[in-house]
Amino acid sequence: MEGRIWTLTGCALLLIAACGSDTKPTNEKLEKALNAYFDTHNECLFPTPIKFPYEVSPGTNAKEEAKQMDALTHAGLLERQSGAAIHVERYTLTPLGERQKGRFCYGHRQVTSVDEFTPPVKQNGFLQTTVKYHAAMMDVPVWAKTDEMRAAFPQMGAAISGPQPGQITMENAGAGWQIPQ
Repeated sequence: MEGRIWTLTGCALLLIAACGSDTKPTNEKLEKALNAYFDTHNECLFPTPIKFPYEVSPGTNAKEEAKQMDALTHAGLLERQSGAAIHVERYTLTPLGERQKGRFCYGHRQVTSVDEFTPPVKQNGFLQTTVKYHAAMMDVPVWAKTDEMRAAFPQMGAAISGPQPGQITMENAGAGWQIPQ
């Protein structure tokens, strides 16, 4: 019986030691955790869904806003209805646009390299490290690849042009590295 207790204690210690090894960051562990996060977090043109129909009226931001809406129209996601009498441009979703749910997501990042990370420090009960990486956009839809879309949404244009640098803080509470929510 006593031998069994020592065996169980030894197994428990091995499990604890194995879990503890998850706290040491490596390029592979960080890349795997980043890709798991990015697989479920798409990049979108708008952080919150736009409600349609959407109207652009003359004003200070109207030209830039109209350029973006016209690019989405050219890409087949919106239809534009001009109202000369009311001096607004009204945009509605096409069937293709309806699938975008008003955010117009254009893919997700996939890490191509972890370039460096800071030594982990304890912060608010978690180990934290800042990770610098490069990532490419995956699953980019055809509508996002037009020159008009790249010009109207330069941040998206840069993101889909090839691997881009990024930086993010990651945490570990003993169960592996992850992005804080």
